[in-house]
Amino acid sequence: MSDKRFGEPMPDWAPPPPPGEPLLTGRYARLERLEERHAHELYRAFAEDDGIWDYLPYGPFPSEVGFLRWVRDMTLRDDPWFYAVIDQATGLPGAVMSYLRIAPPIGTIELGHINISPRLQRSRVATEAMALMIGWAFEAGYRRFEWKCDALNIPSRRAAQRLGLSYEGTFRQATIVKGRNRDTAWFAATDKEWPGLAAAYDAWLAPENFGPDGFQAERLSDLTRLVRVSADPVLGSGD
Repeated sequence: MSDKRFGEPMPDWAPPPPPGEPLLTGRYARLERLEERHAHELYRAFAEDDGIWDYLPYGPFPSEVGFLRWVRDMTLRDDPWFYAVIDQATGLPGAVMSYLRIAPPIGTIELGHINISPRLQRSRVATEAMALMIGWAFEAGYRRFEWKCDALNIPSRRAAQRLGLSYEGTFRQATIVKGRNRDTAWFAATDKEWPGLAAAYDAWLAPENFGPDGFQAERLSDLTRLVRVSADPVLGSGD
């Protein structure tokens, strides 16, 4: 008989490896470990809209030299572990994202520092890039995949739920970013939900899901709806 005073025993638990893959490849996106060689094109892409830095603790960068210095600093770190997102169709980088708060002993990992240039926003490239990172983590053996953002960052909240991550609450006055209070909204998925998420991603990313004009036969939020276990009170169902 199980003892309800404690959580489920995990006698066979083995910590997964930390991120170390230099390349993650999909149909539309390729994720390469962020390097200085990506800096010039990323700077050009990010310069199209300074607003993409609003909810990040750094940027915008007034010069390419400053941005290169930031990239150089990120390449030296294992946590966060940064990728440049490459559009397979053009071969050009247009976004960055990273793993962070990487904790193999307990099997948790977070996706964050997401910055998507206007040219890749609302694209299959950006969505597949995030799906690839979620997929690598669960396939590597992580138990929990996290996403957190400024509670006022509605696009990020929508993106989390569109990807099938469940809203778990808001930490009030969690930190201070750029001299302003930040309440932090938390989202997550667990390894038990991964098979359903994987099927949803595969179905949405399939070429036959898109018409010649890019129209979606099935929306990703509809495909992941049954996987999410809670609704965001700010966004309702997250659609």
